[in-house]
Amino acid sequence: MTAKTHSMTLAQAAEQSVPLARLMALSRESTERLEAVRPLLPPGLWPLVQAGPIEDSTWTLLVTGNAAAAKLRQLLPLLQSHLADRGWQVTAIRLKVQSGQT
Repeated sequence: MTAKTHSMTLAQAAEQSVPLARLMALSRESTERLEAVRPLLPPGLWPLVQAGPIEDSTWTLLVTGNAAAAKLRQLLPLLQSHLADRGWQVTAIRLKVQSGQT
């Protein structure tokens, strides 16, 4: 007699796990936030900014390079206000500079 295996996708497994489901929801929300603020960013920054983690009311943006981070720092009050106008409670936006990818 052989054991019957039950396979499921990662999404199905995550839905059945409260911690994984929460992590996936936060990941989706972070991506939605980035899409909401993208029109406020200079087009040259678009490929240099990625959605990062959300911790409580702090959202992190992952930025490629110090120059992009410096420009983005100037826009943080605008981005935070824009998110608040859309119902997201973001008390801080943190930037994490990623090293250049080779």
